Amino acid sequence: MNRVATANSYSTVLNHLMQAQVRQQEANTQVSSQKNATDLKGYARQAETLLATRSIQTKVEGFLAQGDMLTSKLEAQDLALNQVADSVQSARQAIAEAIATGRGEALMGEMSAWFSAASDSLNATFGGRYLFSGGQVDTPATSARKITDLTAAPAIADLFNNDGLKPVNQLDESTTIETGFLAADVGTGTFDAFRQMQAYVEANGDFTGKLTPAQETFLQGMLGAFDSARSTVTDYAARNGLIQNRVDKTLAAQEDRKAMLEGMVGAITDADMPLAITKLEQAQVAVQASAQVFNMLKQSSLLDMLR
Repeated sequence: MNRVATANSYSTVLNHLMQAQVRQQEANTQVSSQKNATDLKGYARQAETLLATRSIQTKVEGFLAQGDMLTSKLEAQDLALNQVADSVQSARQAIAEAIATGRGEALMGEMSAWFSAASDSLNATFGGRYLFSGGQVDTPATSARKITDLTAAPAIADLFNNDGLKPVNQLDESTTIETGFLAADVGTGTFDAFRQMQAYVEANGDFTGKLTPAQETFLQGMLGAFDSARSTVTDYAARNGLIQNRVDKTLAAQEDRKAMLEGMVGAITDADMPLAITKLEQAQVAVQASAQVFNMLKQSSLLDMLR
């Protein structure tokens, strides 16, 4: 005799159909997002590890962002320091040529131009802040713009506006490094050499026409002063290069660390795509099977039997 009561069968088949639809939705979410879950609840026991790893990731990304900005700043410093050194070298070359030719008509004009170039480089900025002003980042590192400013001031030290605070940056959790220089440290020798030139002219007159023996003797002595000034600036440029190398190595280590952490997070969060696709296909088959059974059950109702 055929069964007439189908309520329990309906309930069972409907429950299986709903469960199959839920599994299909979960599998479809995994395939579309390529993640095992959409929230921490879905990772259960691994949630704590995931949170800790992502916290470290945030720190590493912060160090990388700061390192990228620091790299750009150090490049700007390198350019400025080399421009100062080049200005000093060019001034020294002008003196050597004047001695070689025995004439100095244009010498002070060149001195004035090269001093202005050196001064502008010491007042270089990065991100709207003066590089060599120490903590006084909104104040030009030096107020001397013309070579005549050098002899107008009581002392060379009065021409520098920097304080004694050297910039410091943190490279990682345990490493900090001085990354900046002060205008007074970099430029005092340079300013002194140019000041001697200007002071001589103011005391003895400009270099006009053929050089006198006294002028030649003075200029011969100035070659050493400019060599010393350039050596000082070059030394700071070399120090800046060493800092750049250290920052580059630290950034490379942080990039490796970032990749490792991404791998750890991925091992927890990234779905196994072949397995996820297989689960989706199985879930789709289960939904279709449950729907087919449900449809067949509908056709075995009491009304159908009475017909």
